[in-house]
Amino acid sequence: MRGFTLIEVLVALAIVAVALLAGIRAVGAMAQTNAELKLRLLAQIAAENRVAELRAVRAFPDIGSRTVACPLGKARLQCIEEIKSTPNPFFRRVEVRVYDGDDRDRFLAELIGILPRDS
Repeated sequence: MRGFTLIEVLVALAIVAVALLAGIRAVGAMAQTNAELKLRLLAQIAAENRVAELRAVRAFPDIGSRTVACPLGKARLQCIEEIKSTPNPFFRRVEVRVYDGDDRDRFLAELIGILPRDS
């Protein structure tokens, strides 16, 4: 009966090691992507909450821009609200851009809404 040589066993182990490393790397990338998607989803919900809050209080804000904290869960987010005029003076356009609170250059989400003037 003939068995495997030492070289054949080492080659087989090297192939298995490369395959395992590739699998571990893929799992790490999936975990990182999952965390990024979760943060972007929370940012989108935070933007929707800001527009809903303005509608709920029947706000008709002045034209301009302001930055407000809009944390959601453990995510520290910053919302930049930009209020613009529309061709119809009874409406305002609000653009909410959400950034990571720890990294102000990291853009996460944007939502545009229309606010009516309360009659």
